Amino acid sequence: MPALYLCVDCSRAAEGIDDAEVGRIVEVAQRHNVARGITEVFVFGSGTSFLWIEGPAAQMKMLIASLHRDPRHYDLVALDQSEEERERLYPTWGLERVEADDLRVVLQDALDSTEDQNNAAALKRILLQPDSGPFHALGRK
Repeated sequence: MPALYLCVDCSRAAEGIDDAEVGRIVEVAQRHNVARGITEVFVFGSGTSFLWIEGPAAQMKMLIASLHRDPRHYDLVALDQSEEERERLYPTWGLERVEADDLRVVLQDALDSTEDQNNAAALKRILLQPDSGPFHALGRK
C-alpha cells in the first residue's frame, strides 16, 4: 500500500467568488490533480468550502502551499494533515465537487475537536456566516 499524504481543510469564499469562478477552480484542479496523482473531494455551499485531498507528500505540500496563498478564500482551517499507508478513500476522483446546502454539522464537529485556538476562532467565524444569500455578501466583515 502506498504512503498517502492527507489534507482536510475548510475556508470561506472571498468577496466576488461566484458559482462560475468555483466552476473554473474545479476545471483547473481536475486537469492538474490527475497528472500529480492527487484525488480530491470539494464541497462548496453557503460560501464555505471543505476539501479532502490525498496524494504523494511532495505534490500535496506544493498544493497546500498554493492553497494558503490563494486570495479567493480566507479563514483557512487545516482540520487534518497526516501521512500514512492506506488505500485512497476516493481513488477515481481527480476532483469531484459535491454540493452542500449547509456544512454546519461537519464544521461544528471540527470546532468541537480542535485544540488550536486560531482554528477554533476561524471555525467560529465560518459558523456565524449567513446560511444563504448572494456570494458577494459572504466577504470579510
